[in-house]
Amino acid sequence: MLTRIKKLLGIGPHTDLKAILEQGATLVDVRTREEYADGHIPGSVNIPLNNLEASLSKIPKNKAVITCCASGMRSGAAKSLLSSKGYAEVHNGGGWRSLGQKIGKL
Repeated sequence: MLTRIKKLLGIGPHTDLKAILEQGATLVDVRTREEYADGHIPGSVNIPLNNLEASLSKIPKNKAVITCCASGMRSGAAKSLLSSKGYAEVHNGGGWRSLGQKIGKL
């Protein structure tokens, strides 16, 4: 159970998200449009979590996907949803600010 929770939250072995993004991953910010307008990672796509399932056509399945939000909870839920819909490589990037710093975009 703990392993599953860690995986959902993106906690565990280090994944080089910067390298994955440089290889063409899609960065999906699942915060509300208002939150996104207040600040976001350049190049990210804003699809609020409550619209994600209806907007799957906007996210290519043939690329890695990195999700982010304010703290990592919604992006964890987004990762789980995308994985259940057949996206093979999905990573929870956690909070957008810390992710932006890790990948050198903030």
